[in-house]
Amino acid sequence: MIETLPEMLLHTLKAYPKDDLMLYKQEGTYVPLSTAEFGKRVRLFSLGLHRLGVEAGDKVVILSENRPEWVMADFAALCLGAITVPVYTTLSAEQTRYIIENSDARVVVCSDRELWHKVDSVREDLPEAKHFILFEPDPPGDVLSLQDVWDLGEKEEQENPGMFAELCGRARPDDVATIIYTSGTTGTPKGVMLTHKNLISNAEAVLSVIDITQADTVLSFLPLSHIFERWATCCYLYVGLTIGYAESIDTLSANMLEIRPTAMVTVPRLLEKIYARVMDNVLSGSGLKRAIFYWALGVGRVYARKKVRKETVPGFLAFKRKIANSLVFAKIYARTGGRLRFFVSAGAPLAKELGEAFYALGLLAVEGYGLTETSPVITCNRPEDLKFGSVGKPVPGVEVKIAEDGEILARGPNIMKGYYKMEEATREAFEGDWFRTGDVGHVDEEGFLVITDRKKDLLVTSGGKNVAPQPIENLLKSTTYIMNAVVLGDRRRFVSALIVPDFDKLESYARKKGIAFQDRKELVRNEAILAFIQQEVDKSQVNLSRYEKIKKIALLDREFDQESGEITPSLKVKRNIIQQKYRQLIDSLYEEGERGDRAQ
Repeated sequence: MIETLPEMLLHTLKAYPKDDLMLYKQEGTYVPLSTAEFGKRVRLFSLGLHRLGVEAGDKVVILSENRPEWVMADFAALCLGAITVPVYTTLSAEQTRYIIENSDARVVVCSDRELWHKVDSVREDLPEAKHFILFEPDPPGDVLSLQDVWDLGEKEEQENPGMFAELCGRARPDDVATIIYTSGTTGTPKGVMLTHKNLISNAEAVLSVIDITQADTVLSFLPLSHIFERWATCCYLYVGLTIGYAESIDTLSANMLEIRPTAMVTVPRLLEKIYARVMDNVLSGSGLKRAIFYWALGVGRVYARKKVRKETVPGFLAFKRKIANSLVFAKIYARTGGRLRFFVSAGAPLAKELGEAFYALGLLAVEGYGLTETSPVITCNRPEDLKFGSVGKPVPGVEVKIAEDGEILARGPNIMKGYYKMEEATREAFEGDWFRTGDVGHVDEEGFLVITDRKKDLLVTSGGKNVAPQPIENLLKSTTYIMNAVVLGDRRRFVSALIVPDFDKLESYARKKGIAFQDRKELVRNEAILAFIQQEVDKSQVNLSRYEKIKKIALLDREFDQESGEITPSLKVKRNIIQQKYRQLIDSLYEEGERGDRAQ
């Protein structure tokens, strides 16, 4: 029985020997890393840390992009009983300093010099940090290279041959394995303490309902500093499948063709981009090509509805679906590498329409739900038991109930131990032994959980109407010309929205219509463009209640970004920051009479 992460590692090393446990780019080509070599590097890394004096309970910060060494550092620390603290590479030096200092980290591991310079700039404010390690060779000053640590590990192993196995056996299920700082859409980041039991139990629960095996290959591209990809890696290693690492988000399409994954974890934003590329290709084609695509999509939708409802598929429909696949779907499928069985989507709401469209095209995206505090999965759709628009049913061992105010509560072996150094915040996060998710939703008649919004994000208009902004924002983002949107209206007379256009498409539309503009700022202030986007907004909300409909909009001239604090590293919009930053613009939407200056 596997109860700790070191036990899981030792099981994997023994049960799943293979030449390609991991795949990573080296000089432009993917090269394999075997199970045996991975195990050796983790062992020497762990023993090297031990020789440096790292002990059980010490904190080890990992600041790196996705690569095999990230996982090696993680398990090297875990096998000592140390606690790993991942940090997003996109955080500022000050944000990085806060996490290193607040976590009381003794060791900081960086992948390259650029990230090291970020740490070095705040090093004087890190009195607890005793050792700094760089994956690259020839590090500056007193910084150790990864090879230096491996060399120390070899000396330790020569002097104490059985030390690694002994160290791996010391961890206990309820010991804290990691502290993950929530990126937080509001307030100060909180360090979520997750135990070995939290992560192992959640991996086992999901693996019991999602079929992946050592024969699968995945492509890892979401940050390992995020709970979703970190937990997914535990699942991957648990079953011994092959993990390929994407070079970057910009090379993802090319890397998919190279790795040819059979499964992937993702976020809705990637799926939105894939679908947008498909539609761009269709709309730029001939009239015949468009007609064939829309015919195939219609057939796919009917076929998909039958499959989801577990109804018998008539022979003639199956025949038409086969033709549609030959003419359209197979070409789209080939762009994923030609082996993909399903995406697992989480981290943000997946629009029902997008999930249905993917399934109609022969690409399955199953949506799950959870938080960092829940390790992370609470519910998930299964490939054979799914409902688009929902986040699925609770995974085995996890319970869900809805509080009187609509908040989703959860309990199970996956719930965090608490927030590091924040006892009051920990108490506030629980109602008895039920964790308060902060999300609002309901369980439908078939047992599927449906999320409506974040509890704190609910808008209450001055007329007393409750409006959930996320579903409306999803509707807006599903339209062709809108990339992002923030719906507003709390304590206001009506609902409005700040909109980030899809600039490539909007500029193309403007040129086609003969609308002159010098730059994006001029483009979004053009009255004809404003009227056009308002029409797009109006078309997207025909099924909304009158009080939910967006009456006024403002177009922004740039995307939201992390550097200005507008979105989190996991791409969630910081609503409070947006409201502060664009307060004057927002206020202008509610001025009496003229619309005022609606563009920024």
